[in-house]
Amino acid sequence: MLDRMPILDGARWMPVALLAMSGGCVNISAPEKPIEINLNINVTQEVVYRLDGEAKSLIQQNPGIF
Repeated sequence: MLDRMPILDGARWMPVALLAMSGGCVNISAPEKPIEINLNINVTQEVVYRLDGEAKSLIQQNPGIF
């Protein structure tokens, strides 16, 4: 009963093992052209200011201060 297990029969599985080991070659190489990355970034900045009422009236009274 346990004298020969068909799953472990080497002669039957040897071609399958050789085929699995020889198939699927992976080749990695650098591209011929350099990789170009365009970063078109538009940065807008908005400045919001608030003046104290007293400072605002002081600036309006003396326009040449700045």
